[in-house]
Amino acid sequence: MTITDFYREMKGKTVAFCGLGGSNLPLIDRFLAAGAKVTARDRRTREKLGDLADQLEKKSVQLVLGENYLEDLNEEVIFRTPGMPYHLPQLDAARARGSVVTSEMEVFLEYCPCRVFGVTGSDGKTTTTTILSKILQHAGKTVHVGGNIGKALLPDIDSIRPTDVVVAELSSFQLISVGRSPQVAVVTNMSPNHLDIHKDMQEYIDAKKNIFLHQDGFGRAVFNLDNPITTGFVSQARGECLTFSRKQRVRNGCFVNPDGTIVFAKNGVETPIMNCSEIRIPGAHNVENYLAAICAVWGYASPEDIRAVAEEFSGVEHRAELVRELDGVRWYNDSIATTPSRTVRGMLSLFPQKLILIAGGYDKKIPFEPMGEPVCEHVKTLVLMGVTAPKIEAAVKEAKNYRPGAPKILHAASLEEAVNLCRQEAKSGDIVALSPACASFDMFPNFETRGDRFRELVKQL
Repeated sequence: MTITDFYREMKGKTVAFCGLGGSNLPLIDRFLAAGAKVTARDRRTREKLGDLADQLEKKSVQLVLGENYLEDLNEEVIFRTPGMPYHLPQLDAARARGSVVTSEMEVFLEYCPCRVFGVTGSDGKTTTTTILSKILQHAGKTVHVGGNIGKALLPDIDSIRPTDVVVAELSSFQLISVGRSPQVAVVTNMSPNHLDIHKDMQEYIDAKKNIFLHQDGFGRAVFNLDNPITTGFVSQARGECLTFSRKQRVRNGCFVNPDGTIVFAKNGVETPIMNCSEIRIPGAHNVENYLAAICAVWGYASPEDIRAVAEEFSGVEHRAELVRELDGVRWYNDSIATTPSRTVRGMLSLFPQKLILIAGGYDKKIPFEPMGEPVCEHVKTLVLMGVTAPKIEAAVKEAKNYRPGAPKILHAASLEEAVNLCRQEAKSGDIVALSPACASFDMFPNFETRGDRFRELVKQL
């Protein structure tokens, strides 16, 4: 069955799109063209949707809006937005009534005509996805990038040729319900995340595992051997399994020699690729991102392609991004750091000196204790904001290496106040970093908006 057959089957069916976000909204026109009877459901009111509501109604889309937007969810096919909990009672009730509950990514993976490289993990997904796509592009492939990064892929599936490749960043919310895995699956690492949505850590892990569990014997799975959770995935791979490590040699996969040489090994035959010093973007975590990408592209791109990208690629915005240097103080935007592990592995590992750190935000119900000792070791002034500020302060003060005043802890009611406090505290030679260890939803709609606002504030100093 092809995607053409799928759309043909949608003719005359009632189809609901729950949540008018980036993955669902572009699909509505395609389903209307296929002859489906479309209902758009969204928590926002008509006033908040504005012109979009009028545009949809002009296309004969039925609207169900407001807090009760999931009432009477009786359409034959229901597309949930990725951020919507899979086991929402209204969705479970619809399944019990016989509705098909699916998502943009489920349908895409089922019908994509070309090879898909999928990337998931708790940290490093976007950077690894970007590195992967750039290496494949340098190798002459026509590459389509999407998923949790950039855009939905299903609306463009008609233009994807069998000789193309897709590189998809995949979140746990996208993976939780998929029944087909990408042909090449990468798991960068695993640590607690999104426990405000997932019922527990095990559900989060199980969702991530779907990226490789449905592969056949011709698939490739790539795992981080330095992470205890992903190491446990190795025995569950059904096809080729490659691993990567910064800390130990591997027989099949990628590792770093003591002299910094990155080596790919296959059945013990070792091929030197480049030295870590050739990677333009800084940090040990970015070395790991390259190790993962090399495992994924091996056989599809050459070492020359890999080196060319490593030397040219300067990173993705909001990730250890130097905003400016002012009066000898360097200001970094690391708004992507929405978990403690991301802050610890990222900004807290990049510099030999102690930082001035802005942290705090929305509470995803994940523990902050793991960042207590690293903060005490690498931070001289900690400026806390958001609803998690008390939890982070407690984790720091309970750390074994905490001493009163080391770090100095300040509180800010807003990002604006946090930046001003850092300006007062910083002296020439200091580094100030926004690396919140939390999501942004208590103050900003997403981490990008938070990072953009930080840049604006710093440039106004």
